[in-house]
Amino acid sequence: MLNLGPHQLKNPIFLAPMVGVSDKPFREICEQNGAGLTVAEMLTSNTELWDNKKNKLKRVRPSLSGPNVVQIAGSDPIMMAQAAKLNAEWGADIIDINMGCPAKKVLKKAAGSALLKDIKLVKSIVKAVVDSVGIPVTLKIRTGWCPSTRNGVDVAKIAEDCGVSLLTVHGRTRQCRFKGSAEYETIAKIKQSVKIPIIANGDIDSPQKARQVLEYTKADGLMIGRASLGKPWIFDQIRQYILFGIKKSDPVMAEKFRIMENHVKEIQTFYGEVKGVWYSRKHIARYVENFKNSKEFLRTFNEETEGPAQIDRLRSYFANLARDNEAEFA
Repeated sequence: MLNLGPHQLKNPIFLAPMVGVSDKPFREICEQNGAGLTVAEMLTSNTELWDNKKNKLKRVRPSLSGPNVVQIAGSDPIMMAQAAKLNAEWGADIIDINMGCPAKKVLKKAAGSALLKDIKLVKSIVKAVVDSVGIPVTLKIRTGWCPSTRNGVDVAKIAEDCGVSLLTVHGRTRQCRFKGSAEYETIAKIKQSVKIPIIANGDIDSPQKARQVLEYTKADGLMIGRASLGKPWIFDQIRQYILFGIKKSDPVMAEKFRIMENHVKEIQTFYGEVKGVWYSRKHIARYVENFKNSKEFLRTFNEETEGPAQIDRLRSYFANLARDNEAEFA
């Protein structure tokens, strides 16, 4: 088991901090389905922007049995330290520093993975954040800025020296964005170079792939991102396979419906009548993308403008799926 300061984690399978995805409802759903730790979507270190509605929602503490991890992004050590300190005062259990985001709007501010081009600034930021709080600090990076300048090992050593408690590494450079395949050789080298826990991230989309990555990198855990969209039960499937060798099937349709219904209701409650309906659409699209008649269902689901009507559409769709299944096996 992994420990982060006073926190003993249930398992080493984490939810990645995906912008626009890893919000309060999704983090809660993923923990309920086996995630050992969930990281909040990236929050700017510019505290002047925290009063807008979007950033206020990012700072709402989710109902979790495990620690609440707040991820901050920025390029100014003083601002990053201040953001970390305020979040710790407001109830964050762990602060995560973002040095992995490849988004252009983040890079324009020399934040995210852009920091990997400036080792001195990396050290200044990490040290400032660690020194500003009395709670564990973690760091998320990519393997480097581009394939010819993979400096993940150097960054990992700096992180360890500055007191970072855990390091997550995405197996691509910033230049790679999400194209091609993740490489795990650099993650394996990082694991060999430091003593702090290393979490491997990138293209882990099945229990079998999870085991392969762990065996190759010798990492202490895994972080799952895009593969969890529409499939939050992947955390428990990976956990069961890694820890016990059990190949756990997807939930039955009735259980999938329960998870989806709860998720949609939480989204609608959290974001309100209008945005709750909007955000439900993208999640449901991922849940049902491989289901029978999903395109026709999504067309009608997306036409609904009220939360209760969305729930009714979802129930009706699953009722039809159940009847079709009965007919197929009759």
